[in-house]
Amino acid sequence: MCGIAGFLAASAVADLESPARRMADTLVHRGPDDGGVWVDGASGVALAHRRLAILDLSPAGRQPMVSDCGRYVIVFNGEIYNHLDLRKELGKRAWRGHSDTETLLAGFEAWGVGETLKRAVGMFALALWDRRDRSLMLARDRFGEKPLYYGWQGDSFLFGSELKSLVAHPAWHGEVDRDALALFIRYGYVPLPRSIWRGVAKLLPGSILILPADTPAGVLPAPTFYWRARDLANAGVCNDLDAQAAADELELRLRRAIARQMVADVPLGAFLSGGVDSSTVVALMQAQSERPVKTFTIGFAEGDYNEADYAKAVAAHLGTEHTELYVSPADAMAVIARLPGMYDEPFGDVSQIPTHLVAAMARQHVTVSLSGDGADELFGGYNRYFLGRAIWRGMRWLPLGLRRLAGQGITAVSPARWDSLGRLLPRRFRQPMIGDRAHKLASIVTAARAEDVYRWLISHERDPERIVVDGRESRQACELWADHEMRILQRTDFSERMMFNDLMGYLTDDILCKVDRAAMATSLETRAPFLDHQVAEFAWRLPLHMKIRDGQGKWLLRQVLYRYVPRTLIERPKQGFGVPIDAWLRGPLREWAESLLDESRLRREGFFHPEQIRRKWEEHLSGRRNWQYWLWNVLMFQAWLESNA
Repeated sequence: MCGIAGFLAASAVADLESPARRMADTLVHRGPDDGGVWVDGASGVALAHRRLAILDLSPAGRQPMVSDCGRYVIVFNGEIYNHLDLRKELGKRAWRGHSDTETLLAGFEAWGVGETLKRAVGMFALALWDRRDRSLMLARDRFGEKPLYYGWQGDSFLFGSELKSLVAHPAWHGEVDRDALALFIRYGYVPLPRSIWRGVAKLLPGSILILPADTPAGVLPAPTFYWRARDLANAGVCNDLDAQAAADELELRLRRAIARQMVADVPLGAFLSGGVDSSTVVALMQAQSERPVKTFTIGFAEGDYNEADYAKAVAAHLGTEHTELYVSPADAMAVIARLPGMYDEPFGDVSQIPTHLVAAMARQHVTVSLSGDGADELFGGYNRYFLGRAIWRGMRWLPLGLRRLAGQGITAVSPARWDSLGRLLPRRFRQPMIGDRAHKLASIVTAARAEDVYRWLISHERDPERIVVDGRESRQACELWADHEMRILQRTDFSERMMFNDLMGYLTDDILCKVDRAAMATSLETRAPFLDHQVAEFAWRLPLHMKIRDGQGKWLLRQVLYRYVPRTLIERPKQGFGVPIDAWLRGPLREWAESLLDESRLRREGFFHPEQIRRKWEEHLSGRRNWQYWLWNVLMFQAWLESNA
């Protein structure tokens, strides 16, 4: 795992190396082991690299790397898990080393860039300079596990693994994109392809962007695609699959993916929460390992947020070498000051805090850690996939007036009272924060379309334009990648459409972004076996009843897991990976939050209309409502703005 950066200057630049090195120096946390710069003064191109050595720790794995024929120069961030298989296909007799970067270059020479990436199984972001055609290529993996930002600043085209590397270039003159800010207030993340900075984009997953050296400043060719998730989703369902055979096939594909991802020249382990996803990964790791797998989890004293006991029980059953750390509120709150620099743009998922803490703990023992990310989106794990569907089916036939009355009846009961009633339910039906969920349900019962139900379910704010000064949320202005792909999706089932939308948006923009930044801030590489595209392709062939059954998601995945772990250790209500931000905002974080939400400050900065913010802040402090996630989004922008002032 590494960090990459660089630029292509449209006009003559006397010194290319110094700015490229400054860009790379901002990414030392992504690559603390080594660094390098390659420049071509005649073409105005500079490529920079920071290295976290995982495969081939020798100098033969150093980057930037030039192909044997001299045509290509690459900076590469990621892992190609099947690169040894690709080497066999290439049939090359002599290799300089055993890095996957060298394998890619050989593939580019033999098969071309697009064909090589189609054959590759892995996660990556790369920049490739073609010396013959004088063109710069950027490429990103199929699901966007590895980040890559790009855009013009003046007459310089900049790119990098993180926004901070672009900011380090002397041509940088960043301007906040208020339309992107409006989207952030809605979702808690800035969705593809935008970034918080106007004119700077995220490269779309599965795509290649080619920029010829003579491209006029400010002009951006459209990316082309070597792989699209919509193609596998539109390929059709195998309805004749037998449940036993399907479980066997899923187990085989997961075992193969995990075996490939366990290859490393450095210590390796796994995150373990004790839930279905991480337990499946660890179980299949341990089944293929001759020694105990190193597993890691953190715990909190607050019972509603603690999963450490579940993880410990699973680890004991599987026989892993388990490490757990109970963190105090002070430990967690110490991370908050680092979040703006860690994420480079506003990011509102509060589980960023425990994710960073568990990554920091794991890094003390290993350099690579596997995770269970991606399973929810592929196998129907989120509650909205069955609850949202049930809500829509139950309400779409009711007159609008009756739905409004139902919504008023729900909101007449306070969230705290709903929470009390929820605790009376049998354990398997309990949900965290049922009161807030009930009030959210009341807000969506007037939806006219299924798509509105989904959008409102994942929204923190339904009308961000009333919060963001001059922020516009029109589809044309925002160019939402997930919406574009959804229009071409042939699946009609509401649950499947929600899963696809999450795969295109929430997974990449929230989950993968969260894990990448939180882990790479500690120089820890993370790998997600569920996002092996051969596993994903099989998941989309499964009929929905093999994913969601009896009001519960991930049915087939559970059948695989129960071959290794008793269901009594797994079966419990789904629990998020979070921290008690709601209580902290009323207590130890109150002074910090009050400073950022000060009305005069908000007016002076000019990004937010303060009235709604102040009202929600006061309601939260009084305990009348729990606005923790809504407020956290605003606070994360405010903290980011302060760090970029």
